[in-house]
Amino acid sequence: MARFLYRLGALAAKRRLVFFGASLAVLVATLVAMVLYGGSFSPGQAIPGAPAQVALEKVEQHFPERRGVEGTVLFVAPNGGQVKDAPVVQQMRAVTERIKTVHPVADVSDPLEDVSEDGRIAVAAISFDLPPDTEVEPELQAAVRATGGTYNDALGDHGGRVMFGGDAFEEELEPFGVPEAIGIGVALLVLLVTFGSVLAAGIPLLTAALGVGGTAAGTLLVANLFDVSQHALTLAIMLGLAVGIDYALLIVSRHRAQLTRGMGIRESIALSIATAGSAVVFAGLTVVIALAGLTLAGVPLLTSMGVAAAGAVAIAVLFALTMLPALMALAGERLRPKPDSRAARRELDPRKRGLAARWVGGVIKHPRKIVVAVVLGLGVLAVPAAQLELALNDNGSAAQGSEPRQVYDLLAGAYGPGVNGPLVVVVEGAGSEATAKTVMDKVETMSGVAEVNGPILTEDEQAALIRIVPTTGPRDSATAELADDVRAQLKPIGNQSGTYVELTGLTVVSLDAVEQIDNAMLPFAVVVVGLSLLLLLLAFRSWTVPLKATAGFLLSVGAAFGAMVAVFQWGWLAGPLGVPLVGPVPSFAPIIVMAVLFGLAMDYEVFLVSAMREHYAQHGDASEAILAGSRAAGRVVVAAAVIMITVFASFMFSHDPNVMPIALALTFGVLVDAFIVRLTLVPAVLKLLGDRAWRLPRWLDRIVPKVDIEGHQVAETKEPVVREPEPELV
Repeated sequence: MARFLYRLGALAAKRRLVFFGASLAVLVATLVAMVLYGGSFSPGQAIPGAPAQVALEKVEQHFPERRGVEGTVLFVAPNGGQVKDAPVVQQMRAVTERIKTVHPVADVSDPLEDVSEDGRIAVAAISFDLPPDTEVEPELQAAVRATGGTYNDALGDHGGRVMFGGDAFEEELEPFGVPEAIGIGVALLVLLVTFGSVLAAGIPLLTAALGVGGTAAGTLLVANLFDVSQHALTLAIMLGLAVGIDYALLIVSRHRAQLTRGMGIRESIALSIATAGSAVVFAGLTVVIALAGLTLAGVPLLTSMGVAAAGAVAIAVLFALTMLPALMALAGERLRPKPDSRAARRELDPRKRGLAARWVGGVIKHPRKIVVAVVLGLGVLAVPAAQLELALNDNGSAAQGSEPRQVYDLLAGAYGPGVNGPLVVVVEGAGSEATAKTVMDKVETMSGVAEVNGPILTEDEQAALIRIVPTTGPRDSATAELADDVRAQLKPIGNQSGTYVELTGLTVVSLDAVEQIDNAMLPFAVVVVGLSLLLLLLAFRSWTVPLKATAGFLLSVGAAFGAMVAVFQWGWLAGPLGVPLVGPVPSFAPIIVMAVLFGLAMDYEVFLVSAMREHYAQHGDASEAILAGSRAAGRVVVAAAVIMITVFASFMFSHDPNVMPIALALTFGVLVDAFIVRLTLVPAVLKLLGDRAWRLPRWLDRIVPKVDIEGHQVAETKEPVVREPEPELV
């Protein structure tokens, strides 16, 4: 692989304008296609073939008026008044009639049929003639909201108001905003400090930004063919920025170090792509495989997030191997540190050790104490993870003050929390009415049921619907227990009557998704751990390095999960961090965090340990290899980790309740993994292992393929780059 990458880097440096122009042309074409043919996101969380999903499809088949997307319009009476007062009724009728004129609204129910006990609130359902699991575009939401203007104008001064909520009016949050832009600014500052050069700092940012642009365009184009979650784009942008900057940082750092030692530009570019580029390919491959493994869960929501994020990483690797060497060639001599610069002195003077190298030097003086302290400390941080609870977010976890959240809270206060997550029983077959009444009699006596409505029959009486309102909200664990209890009661009723009886509804579909994701956690963890052992065995030809790296990864994941539980379930620092609702974390967050953190942990492991192994292979001194590797890669690992932490932390302030837990866990996980595990635990363990860390048993050495990620093959063959006049910046 190193030889191939060497030739690729040499070709990109020689044909720099062709490589850069071709990359830019493909990117522009993709962006234009996105503008012209970009698809829309799907909010659906269905699991094809799941019992609740099959039942929901039967509901849409027998009750076509219930097919499509639904929202809620909520009317609040003026202060001291009732919604049944004549002036209020007149205004409500006017609003509902105007809503019906908005295309593609299919129907609006009568708000007077659903009035709260105190008479202050009335609710109507809005049905849109749109395919199920389709997002209502912001323009359509705005058109419907505009119909309530006259109600607010007439009664707003007296406390009356009309608001819109429900699934159709979920807020579509921007995947990139001011907090993320600030994070990019901080990343630029870190790069400036690292390189001491505006040009060297700008190149990684440019390649990362262009890569993210291609990722966003590709994701929206794919949305025409498959269901893609909005959260998939946010995750792809977040991860694409982080790894795009880090991968370019590693290669540019290697290039500048070689230029400092007098190497020619094109030769340095080729060798940087062969060595640092090999580490980037290996590290990126681990992230891609881990993220692609999310498809094994069988949940379309997870599949779209995993594939989009994997695509972002793949593009980051591709740009690092093609566009980046072309840009470095275009920059020419301007990337070579000046002889009297801090960067040159640090590279040429072996006595100059960075902060990371000095830290590692202190660590290996007391390796046993360090190992015990780190393992115990991270074990304590992981304790909250034992109480991890999962749920799927809804408008109840939207930002405080947002209109969908206000509607959610008003409905819960006026009608009970269960009204936001009703359960539905569908009965199909001959004798549906009698079976439905049997179901109602059984369910009405169950604990946790606030109200049972129905049955609603089809004209041919071949199907019936029953609506069950729990006493608890849709994210409450008691609601999940009630759903399980109802299902247990329905099975014998269906067997005795010979009819199809099943529990469904959006709440139950979400609960099924939570259960399937939860069941996929352990198998996915086993696959990830097994993958890490295999890949690191191939990379470093050592059985101890993979075991150490995997153990460190598990410690980092435990600490990340612990932080997520402490903040989002226990409420620690929830106020300062702007957490909209304390409670169960989104069900897909832990498995996403595990996949991403695995890849990033392997990044740091490869960056750091490959530098140590490179020195050991040349000199055979295990202790000195630890120090030399930390001098060579420690500064890059620190800079890369700070950039990752900055980018992930910026997404914590996105106000997206589905993204915030992931961003927090990744921020804390990278902090722990880079500084406590890779720069502290890893050197201490390697010091204790000594030469044994870099050896394989003879029988295993014979069967393990040799993978060169340090560029030894290139160094041994001394394959030269054809000398031509060095390029200048154009």
